[in-house]
Amino acid sequence: MSKLDVLREYFDRDKGVAVAFSSGVDSTLLLKVAHDLLGDKCVAITAVSSAFPEAEIKEAKGFCDAEGIRQICFDAGVEDSEVFRKNPKDRCYHCKHLIFGRMVEIAKAEGFEIVVEGTNADDVNDYRPGLKAIEELGLVSPLKDVGLSKAEIRELSKELGLPTFSKPAFACLATRFPVGEAITRDALTMVDRAEEVLKGAGFLQYRVRCHRVGDGYMARIEVLPEDISRLLDDELREDVCAKVRECGFRFVSLDLEGYRMGKMN
Repeated sequence: MSKLDVLREYFDRDKGVAVAFSSGVDSTLLLKVAHDLLGDKCVAITAVSSAFPEAEIKEAKGFCDAEGIRQICFDAGVEDSEVFRKNPKDRCYHCKHLIFGRMVEIAKAEGFEIVVEGTNADDVNDYRPGLKAIEELGLVSPLKDVGLSKAEIRELSKELGLPTFSKPAFACLATRFPVGEAITRDALTMVDRAEEVLKGAGFLQYRVRCHRVGDGYMARIEVLPEDISRLLDDELREDVCAKVRECGFRFVSLDLEGYRMGKMN
């Protein structure tokens, strides 16, 4: 039996399930498989916040509309959390606890006792404080339980014709700030807009790290090492710098080491 078959068998056809859906690679596959099996007994729940790229929220809504999936969107309100704003080392735990806790409440109010989320088998080897919140709140992680790696999830997504099979990995925008540096709604919006600049310039994998400098902010751009020479082309470099400054950054810098996941951990 293939892992996809095992995943399909994971869901009880007599019970409904709520899927924590962000439009990422993992949660999109999870939602697709669950909805194909359960139909109206499956609902997508999506958190909305300035901590999440606006484009991701639009993609989540677009996917649910295209697939005929009922979706519940709610204001996560993480920006109002004092712990979130202070940005301690375990910020992710508190943030996930708030968001998933609210999802569980919404799901139960809608008649769904089971909430599933998209942690995969690779995630347990990374620094993920949010996994503790998932365990405490009783959410279920089918992809992890089945043993699906990120590469396998991409392969299955391609087989199922999902648009996310080659989608770059993206994390909450709060990960763009050094631990201990205050996070504000305005700064999150600046980062989101600046990363849209890089996306518009044709880069596929990127980050805009946000550093407080005096009474302003510096953008530290990360792109893949093989893309650095392209970004250093005078015309493109000047255009990107000008547009990133328009987002509200006082300084714009380039990280010569290039992009690496979890660099701010």
